[in-house]
Amino acid sequence: MSLLDKINPALSRRHFLIGASLTASGLLIGVRPSLAADAPPLPLQPNAFIRIPAEGKIALIMPSVEMGQGIYTAVAMLLAEELEVSLDQTVLEHAPADPEKYANPLLGDQITGGSLAVRAVYDQMRKAGATARIMLVNAAASGWGVDPESCEARNGQVLHTATGRSASYGDLIGDAASQPVPQDVPLKPASSFAVIGKAVRRLDSPEKVNGTAKFGIDARPDGVSYAAIAICPHFNGKLKSVDDAPALAIKGVKQVVRTEEAVAVIADNTGAARKGLAALSIEWDAGPSASVSLADLEQRMDAAISGEALAHIKEGDVDKAEAEHGPVHEFIYRLPILTHTAMEPMNCTLDVRKDGCEVWVGTQVMGRTRQAVAEVTGLPVEKVVVHNHLLGGGFGRRLDVDGVILAAKIAKQVDGAVKVTWSREEDIRHDCYRYLNYSKVTATLGPDGMPVSWRHRVIGPSVMARWLPAFTRDGIDLDQMGGAETPYAIPNKYTDFARHEAPDGMLTGNWRGVGATRNIPPIEGGIDELAHIAGIDPLEYRRRLLGHKPRLLAALNLAAEKAGWTNAPPKGKGRGIALSEDFGSFSAMISEVSVDDDGAFKTERIICAVDCGQVINPDTVEAQIQSGIVYGLSAALYGRITVLNGAVVEGNFDDSPVLRIHETPKIEVHIVPSSETPGGIGEVGTPGVAPSLFNAIFAATGKRLRSLPIDQGGLRRV
Repeated sequence: MSLLDKINPALSRRHFLIGASLTASGLLIGVRPSLAADAPPLPLQPNAFIRIPAEGKIALIMPSVEMGQGIYTAVAMLLAEELEVSLDQTVLEHAPADPEKYANPLLGDQITGGSLAVRAVYDQMRKAGATARIMLVNAAASGWGVDPESCEARNGQVLHTATGRSASYGDLIGDAASQPVPQDVPLKPASSFAVIGKAVRRLDSPEKVNGTAKFGIDARPDGVSYAAIAICPHFNGKLKSVDDAPALAIKGVKQVVRTEEAVAVIADNTGAARKGLAALSIEWDAGPSASVSLADLEQRMDAAISGEALAHIKEGDVDKAEAEHGPVHEFIYRLPILTHTAMEPMNCTLDVRKDGCEVWVGTQVMGRTRQAVAEVTGLPVEKVVVHNHLLGGGFGRRLDVDGVILAAKIAKQVDGAVKVTWSREEDIRHDCYRYLNYSKVTATLGPDGMPVSWRHRVIGPSVMARWLPAFTRDGIDLDQMGGAETPYAIPNKYTDFARHEAPDGMLTGNWRGVGATRNIPPIEGGIDELAHIAGIDPLEYRRRLLGHKPRLLAALNLAAEKAGWTNAPPKGKGRGIALSEDFGSFSAMISEVSVDDDGAFKTERIICAVDCGQVINPDTVEAQIQSGIVYGLSAALYGRITVLNGAVVEGNFDDSPVLRIHETPKIEVHIVPSSETPGGIGEVGTPGVAPSLFNAIFAATGKRLRSLPIDQGGLRRV
């Protein structure tokens, strides 16, 4: 007997669920008839994203995960706008791991990433809210015997102004459940928005301020044990031997667990687990990568600059233009290996049983997490329950499930729940890195100093070949090549991709800003160099090349105005521009730096103007741009992972520092008003930081930089 039969045997399965698909929005609508008169009404669940109770707040189920980017507030605003409720009438819930219901429509999986969380669901969430609202209005109109057109929804109620009647949504849920599901629901015009576009305080902020917010690292199921881990430091290395006895002698230590690549000490508390781990003498088999160094990896990348490559973009005839308009100007940009360094280190809590498994984690890929645990444990995927939590930073790190897989291997060997928490050292030394990325740019200029040819070779790994093969085409990683063709009106263009992977066993992955962070530095640095060769102001140079890009040009003009570009900076200061067209948004960044006679460098101010289409919450846009700038500046100044003996050298903030508060410049964010379809915003602030600094440093010192991190000790004016 099913749960429904136990609640009310008179209800049949056939009458309980009526499925209907909204083709345009991909919503699955489930409706149920009213219960018997003496039974309390069940909440109305018109779709996977809304649950309306008879009393209390309306639950909004969040299809994406919140990792600080404000998506919970944005999605709630979209639902509330069309549902006609205020945000204080709602409560937010994490969606469960269920790709069939909660897949990102543009990615086809339950993924939060790529600055797609709002872009992908903008219409879907609004239609979810509108569908529920129309069903409630129709229910009220039917009960009152009036035309639904004479009724309106407002603030969680349906009103009939002509007769003064009203009913709360909670009063209508029983009758609304029997209403037919409307198809092709009309959406409000932007001119009628009451929620979208307004500055709203983040709905998740109060719990984060008072300490009640739950991140993955806060999970503490009953009877949980704690694991401290050591992972083989060498790429593709393995555990050779370890003696359990020293760890087991520590009070509170219960068990030492081995996997092929790691050792975990299980204890009653984290302190005991870490003490037990420190007591162990572990012998590792370094494997075939034991002699690999960063110098080796960089040498291989340099060789790929002139090696074979796959053509990506061909416009015009670059060879002919180079022959006719020489000389050919060449610039090579070298970008380092970067780590994510999310503030919440990797962690995962699991309870593996014979009949099922529960997982408590913060992840950007709910469905993949569930599938990965099922594969490790051998359980059917439907027997794996994933409890998602807030993420203490993602930046692309939690798009991979390597941490979950290792935790599942450990948990299989432990009775009861076990929390596996990585130390900061393990987190940095076993990241899914943004690998080395090199670019070779060549260009020729016409008699007017404007470029007539542009050639860009991108050298780097193909993350998408592993992570999402649909984002590859004919061997080209489309993510790696993001923006490589430049937004500028150059008649002859050629871009190609030389795939060059990290050493075996070194995981590479997505990093905040993805392809744009690799390609904007050589593009914007190269354009600036061409402007200097041509003797044309960098702002004017770009303006001449952007007549076909009105939105990008408008962002550039706004940034220049706010930066006071026409007022020359004093001696020792310089300004630099960088533009970006990616994630469906258009941004212009201007950095202002100072460099004294001894080469002391300081970032004084960064201005960013952005056109991201229809803004959902301007406060979130500003915060995300600020966050992206700080993240990008931290990488530009300090980001560099080195390798020795087949292992990552850095391990904590002492040797892998991040930006401090006193180093943070004044940041100004200016939004270009737009009613276009929303673009992404979470990654827009990062790509322009390094190239705008390159160009600002040149303006201040006359010295060109083409590699990161910025050599702050070598900026003495030339």
